[in-house]
Amino acid sequence: MKVLHLASRVHQLRSATSQISQNALQCRTAAPGLWQLRYKSGQHGDVKPIKKLLVANRGEIAIRVFRACTEMNIKTVAIYSEQDQMHMHRLKADEAYLIGKGLPPVAAYLSIPEIIRVAKEHDIDAIHPGYGFLSERHDFAQACEDNGIRLVGPSPEVIRKMGDKVEARVAAIEAGVPIVPGTPGPVENVEDALVFCEQVGMPVIFKAAYGGGGRGMRMVRNIEDVAESFERARSEAHAAFGNGALFLEKFIERPRHIEVQILGDKAGNVIHLYERDCSVQRRHQKVVEIAPAPNLPEVSRRKMAADAVKLAKHVGYENAGTVEFLLDESGKYYFIEVNARLQVEHTVTEEVTGVDLVQSQIRVTEGQSLPELGLNQEDVKLHGCAIQCRMTTEDPARDFQPDTGRIEVFRSGEGMGIRLDGASAFAGAIISPYYDSLLVKVIAHASNHKNACAKMLRALMEFRIRGVKTNIPFLLNVLQNERFTDGSVDTYFIDEHPQLFHLVRSQNRAQKLLYFLGHVAVNGPTTPLATTLKPAEITPSVPDVPFGADLKSGWRKIYKEQGPEAFAKAIRNHEGVLLTDTTFRDAHQSLLATRVRTHDLKRISPFVAHNFSNLLSVENWGGATFDVAMRFLTECPWERLETLRKLIPNIPFQMLLRGANAVGYTSYPDNVVHKFCEEAVKTGMDIFRVFDSLNYVPNLMLGMEAAGQAGGIVEAAISYTGDVSDPARTKYNLDYYVDLAEELVRGGTHILCIKDMAGLLKPKAATMLVSALRDKFPDVPIHIHTHDTAGAGVASMLACAEAGADIVDCAVDSMSGMTSQPSMGAIVASLEKTALDTGIPLKEVFKYSDYWEQTRQLYGPFECTTTMKSGNADIYENEIPGGQYTNLQFQAFSLGLASEFNEVKRMYAVANRLLGDIIKVTPSSKVVGDLAQFMVQNKLTAEQVEDRAEELSFPKSVVEFMQGHIGIPPGGFPEPLRTKILKGMPTIDGRPGASLSPLDFAQLGKELAEKHGKTVKERDVISAALYPQVLDDFMDYINLYGPVDKLNTRIFFDGPKIAEEIEVEIEKGKTLHIKMLAVGDLNKLGQREVFFELNGQLRTVLVKDQTAMKTMHFHPKALKGVKGSVGAPMPGEIVDLRVKEGDTISQGDPLVVLSAMKMELLVSAPMSGTIKKLHVEKGMKLEGDDLLLDIE
Repeated sequence: MKVLHLASRVHQLRSATSQISQNALQCRTAAPGLWQLRYKSGQHGDVKPIKKLLVANRGEIAIRVFRACTEMNIKTVAIYSEQDQMHMHRLKADEAYLIGKGLPPVAAYLSIPEIIRVAKEHDIDAIHPGYGFLSERHDFAQACEDNGIRLVGPSPEVIRKMGDKVEARVAAIEAGVPIVPGTPGPVENVEDALVFCEQVGMPVIFKAAYGGGGRGMRMVRNIEDVAESFERARSEAHAAFGNGALFLEKFIERPRHIEVQILGDKAGNVIHLYERDCSVQRRHQKVVEIAPAPNLPEVSRRKMAADAVKLAKHVGYENAGTVEFLLDESGKYYFIEVNARLQVEHTVTEEVTGVDLVQSQIRVTEGQSLPELGLNQEDVKLHGCAIQCRMTTEDPARDFQPDTGRIEVFRSGEGMGIRLDGASAFAGAIISPYYDSLLVKVIAHASNHKNACAKMLRALMEFRIRGVKTNIPFLLNVLQNERFTDGSVDTYFIDEHPQLFHLVRSQNRAQKLLYFLGHVAVNGPTTPLATTLKPAEITPSVPDVPFGADLKSGWRKIYKEQGPEAFAKAIRNHEGVLLTDTTFRDAHQSLLATRVRTHDLKRISPFVAHNFSNLLSVENWGGATFDVAMRFLTECPWERLETLRKLIPNIPFQMLLRGANAVGYTSYPDNVVHKFCEEAVKTGMDIFRVFDSLNYVPNLMLGMEAAGQAGGIVEAAISYTGDVSDPARTKYNLDYYVDLAEELVRGGTHILCIKDMAGLLKPKAATMLVSALRDKFPDVPIHIHTHDTAGAGVASMLACAEAGADIVDCAVDSMSGMTSQPSMGAIVASLEKTALDTGIPLKEVFKYSDYWEQTRQLYGPFECTTTMKSGNADIYENEIPGGQYTNLQFQAFSLGLASEFNEVKRMYAVANRLLGDIIKVTPSSKVVGDLAQFMVQNKLTAEQVEDRAEELSFPKSVVEFMQGHIGIPPGGFPEPLRTKILKGMPTIDGRPGASLSPLDFAQLGKELAEKHGKTVKERDVISAALYPQVLDDFMDYINLYGPVDKLNTRIFFDGPKIAEEIEVEIEKGKTLHIKMLAVGDLNKLGQREVFFELNGQLRTVLVKDQTAMKTMHFHPKALKGVKGSVGAPMPGEIVDLRVKEGDTISQGDPLVVLSAMKMELLVSAPMSGTIKKLHVEKGMKLEGDDLLLDIE
C-alpha cells in the first residue's frame, strides 16, 4: 500500500511539473536568436535587460509572470510560505525559496526584509509584485530601489501617492478629474466617521487606504452600523495590507464600475488600452469582468480614457495601472482610485487589444519606451469582446463562504476562444483556508458580447470540479441572465437578482459513488448485515420479454376507466379465483428482512407485466417496506413506486396501510394520513389494504376514508387471530368477525379482506369464515391473506377459494413457504382446468421462480433460513405473525438467546395472554414480542410480572400500549395489570390521532429546505411527517454517497473486490466503468486514500477510518438541525470572541469573528438564550461546521 501511495504522489508531482522548466529550456535552446530580437530595435540608451526576475507573490499571478518571463528568456524565481510548499507556483519557477518560516501564512508574503534577502542572495535583477500583498506598498518599492533591485511597477513615490487613496483624490482634483465626495485623509476614529456621515448623509462606504480587491471595504446604510463596520473594515484592511487606515466616501447609488487600463514608460509616454466593466460584484469584489464595457456611449469612453491618461501624466505614472471610475445613470463619472499595479482582470484587456501587459511591464522596467514597443495610442485597437469569470472555491448557497479541502477531480472547459489562468486547478491540489479563494480565471474571447457569453457558458458547463464547492452554479446563472447578456449591468446587479442564487447543483454522482465504495472498502457495509453469509457473486438472468410486444390490458384498466365500484363488481362477476402476488413486498419482508432492493424488482417487472396481466394485483408497497427503503436500503420509497408503475402499467398495485398509522408505527394528525394517500394514488398506487393492529374500528375508518377520498380502491382488512373452528375459543368467534365485517362494509369498503398475519387460518376455519362472510355479503369481493409458517397455507387458500373467496394471496414458488405466503405455482397447478382456474400460465410461473431463486442468493446476509430451516406448526400455539417470526429469531440470535428461542416463542404466548389476548400485527405484535423477550431476559413468569408490575421497568412499547397510544384492544385493557404498569401515567381515551392538531406541511417543507439546503419535494415532506429522523438521515446519506440505488445488489451490500471491474448505469445512456485499485495506509487525520479507475482515469477519495477515529481526538462538530449548536460557517481562524460562558444573548447578537482567505465573517446568534459552553478560543484554527459554542 505504501509503495502505491508513494507512486501516486510521484505521479502527481510529475504531472504538475511536466511543463515547468523543461518546456522553457527547450524553447530557449531551440531558437536562442529569437530572444535577442526584442533588443535590436531599442533606441533608448538606458535599456538594461532583466536576466533573473523574482515574483513576490503566489498562485496564478506568479505563474502568469513566470510564463511571460519564459517567453522572454528571463530566468524565474519563486518564493513560498510553509503553507505553500506543495503549491504549483513554486514548481513552475526555475528556482524557488522558502520565506517567512514560523510566520502566519499571509505575513510570510508581506515580509519585506526576507524577500529582499532572497533577491540579493540569488542575484535577482527585478521583482514583480503581482497584485495584492506588497503590490501597492511604497515601502516595498523603496526597499527594492535602496537595494539596487528594479521593481516591475511605478516608482515608490507614485505608489505612495496612488496607493494612498486620499492623495490620489488630491491628484485627481489637481488634474481636473471629477471625484466622489469623501474625507480629505484617513479616518482616525469612529467619531470622525460619524461627523462625515452627518455632513454628506448616508449611505457611505469605508475603503482601505492602502489596498484594494474589496478587502477592508464596507458599505453602510444606517448610522447605527458605522461603528461596527469601521472596526471590521479596519481589521480586514490591516490583515490584508499590513495597514488598517481607512477613508470614507459618499456611496454612489446604482453606478457602473468602469476602469481604464493605462500603461506608461520612463520617457513620460502614457497610453490607455481602453476600459473594462467590473460592475458584477459581490461584497465589493469583482466576480465577472468585461472588456470593453458593453453599451458604453463612445463619448463617455473617450472622456474617461482621456481623464485616465491625464491623471497618469500628471503624477508621472510609469508601468501598468488602472484608473477606476463610477459611472452613474445620468452618464456622469467620478474618479475613485488608481490601482498602481497589475489587475486580476488584466487578461480581458490583453485579449481584446492583443497587448501582453506583463511583458510590456517588464520591457518598460528594462527601459524601453512605448513607441519602441510599437505601443502608440493610435495603434491600440479593440478586437471583439472578452469576459473573465473568477472561479473561486466559495459556496454561493452559503453566502459565498470559502470552502477548503482537496480537489478530488478537476476537468476543465477548453476550446476555441477560451483561456485559463490558474495555479491550484488540478486533481490532488489542497485548497487551504489561508489565502484567496481564487481557483482559476476563465477568459472567453469572441467577436461580440453575446458570443463571448455563449463561449463562457459552454466552457463553464464543461468543468467538473469535485472535492470542494465552487461558484460555478452561480456563474452559470449570471451568464444566462438576460440583463447580463444584454450588457445592461450595474453594481446592484447581483443584489437585485435573487434568482441568481437559485442554484442547480452539480450532481457529482460518479465521485459520490466512489466515496461510497471507498467507505465500504475501509469501514465495511453501510447497511448492517444480519448474518455472516455474503451476497452471491451472480447476476440473476431475467426471462426474455419480446421486444416491442404490446402489453395485455389488465384489471387496472377497469379501475382507471370505470372507478373502484365497477372494479369491485367486475371481481364478483369473474368466474375463476384471482391471485395477488406478494413477492414484491410481504414475501421478502418475511424471508429476507424486507431488504430486497428496487434494482432487483425493476429487472423482473417487464416480465411480470407481459406474462401476468390477469393478476388481480401486485403487492409492492407500504408496511415495513416504506421506512426500510430509506433506513437500510437508502432508497426513496416514492421513487420505487414510481419506477415500478412505469414498468408495470397494466396490473393494479396494492399496498398495506396501517389505518390511522399510515405506514408508520404511531398515530399522526389526520391530515398526514390523507396527504399520504393522495400522494400514493398520484404516484401510482391503486388498492389500499387498510388494517389496524387491534382491529380498532375508529383507526380503520380513518384509513378507509383517506384512501377512498384519494380515489383509491379501499380494501378493509380484518386481522385474524384465534381459531373460529374451535368452540372453546370464544373471544374471536364467527360472530366477532361477521359483526366487524358488517361495520367495515357499512363504512364503504370496496373489498373485504381477512388478514391472517400469523398463518392461523386452518382449512376448516377458512371454510367456516369465508362461507359466513359470503352468505352475509354476497356482493362484496372477499380477499384472503395468510402466511405459510405451519405449512398448511396452500390447503387453506384452496379451502377459501372453494368457500367463495374471490382473491387469495400467494408468492412465487422460490419466495414462498415458511413465514412467507403459499406457493403461487402450487395454487395455480391445483386449480388448473377447474371452475376456479386462475388463468395464470404455469410455465411462466416457473421462469418467474427461477429469477427469484437466483436473486435470493444476493440477499444471503438477511436469509431467514440461516436460523429457520423449516416451517413450524407451533405457531398455532404461540400465534407469532410470519414477518415477526423471523425477526424474533434473528433478534434472539443477536442477543445471545439462540438456545432459548423456543422459550421466547413459548413466552410470546404467555405475554399475549398477559396483555389480554390481543390482535397481533405491527405494531401490536411488537408489544407482545418486546414483553416476551423482556420476560425471558429477566427470567420472569406471568405471575411474577403481575405481582411485581409496579416495580418493573417495562419496555416502552408495552407502556405506550397500556396508555392507549395505538388504540383500544377488543375487550379492553387487562386490569389490574394496566394500572400497575402505568403507575398513574396519563392515558388516551378514544382514537389516539383525533386530538392531534393538523400538521403544517408548508412549515415542515421550509424547515427541511433549510436543513438540507435544497428544494424538497412534496413527497419528501410527507416522508418527514411520518419518519422525521429517518428522512433526515436518508437525505444526508444520499447527499454524501449519491445514487447508490444504481449499484448492483452485491456491490451495494459488500462492495467490489480489488481489481474488480463494475459498470453502473447512472441514467439512460450514461454508464460508469469503475475499478477499485487499492486502499492506502492511515494518515495523520485518520483517513485512508482509496484508489479507483473511473472511465479509464485515475481517481482517489479520502475516507475516514471509523475504527481508527475512535482513538484519535478531533474537534466536535455542530449538531445539524439543532439551532443552539452553533458551528463555524467556513474554515478559518478565530480572531475575536464577543461572548463568554454564562452570557445572556439575543438572536442576532455577535458571537465570534472568523477569518479565512483574508475575509472576516461575524457569526451571529441564531436564537436567544444563554451561552452554555464555548468550544473555541482566540487564534484557534477550525474546519467548516466545527462547533463554536452551545446556546440553551
